[in-house]
Amino acid sequence: MAFEGLTEKISSAFKKLRSRGRLTEADVKEAMREIRLALLEADVNFKVAKDFVKDVTEKATDAEILESLSPAQQVIKIVNEELTALLGGQNTRINIAPQPPTVVMMVGLQGAGKTTNCAKLAALLRKQQQRRPLLVACDVYRPAAIDQLKVVGKQLDIPVFEMGQGDPVEIAKAGVDHARKNAYDLVFLDTAGRLHIDEKLMDELKNIKAEVKPTEIMLVVDAMTGQDAVNVAKTFDEALGIDGVLMSKMDGDARGGAALSVKAVTGKPIKFAGTGEKLDNIEAFHPDRMASRILGMGDVLTLIEKAQQNFDQKQNAELEKKLRAGRLTLTDFYEQLKQMKNMGSMEEMLSMLPGVDTKALAGAQVDEKALAHTEAIILSMTPKERDNPQLINFSRKKRIAAGCGLKVEEINRLLKQFDMMQKMTKQLSGMQRRAKGKKKKGFGGMKLPF
Repeated sequence: MAFEGLTEKISSAFKKLRSRGRLTEADVKEAMREIRLALLEADVNFKVAKDFVKDVTEKATDAEILESLSPAQQVIKIVNEELTALLGGQNTRINIAPQPPTVVMMVGLQGAGKTTNCAKLAALLRKQQQRRPLLVACDVYRPAAIDQLKVVGKQLDIPVFEMGQGDPVEIAKAGVDHARKNAYDLVFLDTAGRLHIDEKLMDELKNIKAEVKPTEIMLVVDAMTGQDAVNVAKTFDEALGIDGVLMSKMDGDARGGAALSVKAVTGKPIKFAGTGEKLDNIEAFHPDRMASRILGMGDVLTLIEKAQQNFDQKQNAELEKKLRAGRLTLTDFYEQLKQMKNMGSMEEMLSMLPGVDTKALAGAQVDEKALAHTEAIILSMTPKERDNPQLINFSRKKRIAAGCGLKVEEINRLLKQFDMMQKMTKQLSGMQRRAKGKKKKGFGGMKLPF
């Protein structure tokens, strides 16, 4: 994550505060000096960092806070609240037109990830809001920009409107007309960028804005460029009047100061964050959740949302019935594995849990390869073998091993683990049946890891 260094230093300052029973004003000011240095090292705008520390110090050195039963916790609470406010306070949604189509004009410099994130955002809103999006290729200057949009559009099954290397203003106008005639209720205009801001670029964007009157102007900035991203946001806003920011490459190992500075400097909210290279690695930006991640408190709400989006509720209800009866099959195991993989990497999921040290986690070797091996073994079995693992004798194991390119020992290990899981679920279901007159969730009050 972009804030690993910042999280580590703030956590260190908090640890010192917690180690003291009572706090003095000097203790708080010392912790705030450490946090100020951490913010500056994370490439947060100097004035933003200075104002943030000043506001927190004023509130945290109040006599009522210092004399409370848990002063350190009160100070941490104030830092959390101020950090949330600095990031924008609350989640801000994309503007939706009262009469369709909603036109979103995507702007930004080359290299920020505008074209890819244009398609990713369209797919996200289609999934979350049941929209019918259309992508319009208005970048006629960058080599292969139109082809790139068509490729990602095809991968996400989103149609692309293009008129080749024509006039971008006319293409934008024709794209919106096409959307209106064909009942597309969401239009994304992928406009041209430059390596730097110039008058020609801004004039073109102003002309597109004047012609199609977009509902939302979304600026895509690269989180890894630090203060340059904030300067770009400020210049685009002054020239064009942006409505929100999509912060790309938030999964990078940069210092992340742009995300903490952009709202304070421009007054415009970050609405979405790109969290990886995959086409589903994009999420709504929640200031309170991001503050929680930065302070090492996890992000359980986003983890729950990911689970709700990726886990099939009907399938899970059927699985629960099988578990109660002790009839879990390798097919069920494989389906759960697939749904877990859709949520992202194990490291990403674990980093959202409170108290998990992401830096320590980096060396923990979460074995994604083992999950891939398990998947390969199950897929090399016949449907009959998956439903009846007891049929798998030595010759079948040899065939399965040859099919997935692994050793027989690994087949044995998986089958042994699965057998142990079967026995455990039978024991738990037996415990539940024996529980008399008590209403309990799951198996005797225990929750299974699915």
